Amino acid sequence: MPEPGAAARTRAVYRLFAHESYYPGPGTREVNTTLVTADTLLHPHVLQPDGARIHDLLTHRRQPGEVIPLATLPHELNGGADWSSVADWQRVTDDVVHVVQTGRCDALCLGLPEIPRALICTGPDSQLRTFDAAAGTFTIYGLTDRAQALREVSMLLTGLTAEKPLWPGDGLLPPLRM
Repeated sequence: MPEPGAAARTRAVYRLFAHESYYPGPGTREVNTTLVTADTLLHPHVLQPDGARIHDLLTHRRQPGEVIPLATLPHELNGGADWSSVADWQRVTDDVVHVVQTGRCDALCLGLPEIPRALICTGPDSQLRTFDAAAGTFTIYGLTDRAQALREVSMLLTGLTAEKPLWPGDGLLPPLRM
């Protein structure tokens, strides 16, 4: 039974994060962004309790099926100043990439183009400015462009999970809070 006044937790949430590019095999395309179910953070091959702490943040007051970019969490954590009290996010990210690469969970592995990838690496209220040296003009990408990039990833996810949900792996640890 939830504690009185406890915030609702949503289990069907996804974590989207950019990482160093890799090629999964010969003749394959670059993977620079990965999406996993939030429950993958509870995997025994992910640094704990750090993974469980990030899982707790990801599932707090979210909508079922919501895709949460990793960059959203620093925005919610006092601009990132509170990360050190939560988790070693870089180590957790590296561990999750390893879990994905070794087939210990399901994932949507993407090779996002430069602008959409940069947009998911920024907070929800951030802007991205690019400069076209040949034309001498700036282009500003913002909230609408980030939302469009997330919609496109969500559409890919919906197609992938239409028949079978993403498997977070075996032997998962219990979440910090239900």
